[in-house]
Amino acid sequence: MTKKSFLHALLAELYIIGIVSVMQYGKQLFGETEETILIPMAMLSLFVLSAAVMGYLFVFEPMQLYLDGKKKEAVHFFLSTILVFAVITVLLFFALFILNSRIVS
Repeated sequence: MTKKSFLHALLAELYIIGIVSVMQYGKQLFGETEETILIPMAMLSLFVLSAAVMGYLFVFEPMQLYLDGKKKEAVHFFLSTILVFAVITVLLFFALFILNSRIVS
């Protein structure tokens, strides 16, 4: 595992946290909005932007390494980034489970 793979996974998580925060607190931040065609357009644009950001964070550098002939390093970087992201995701679910069990009890 490299520092860069940890950084890329962390940046991906921070991006997700930012998007979710805006969606969660959007009404408080921006007020009520009317139902217009702009809402689905904005959501689809956000989806495409998210795919591009995640593609950059997870695929761009490993692909460059691969194209430079560093196939082992490319696979290692990609898999270690995925592993770190998976660990962060499992920790989030574990925190959710703990928090939910405290609320129910």
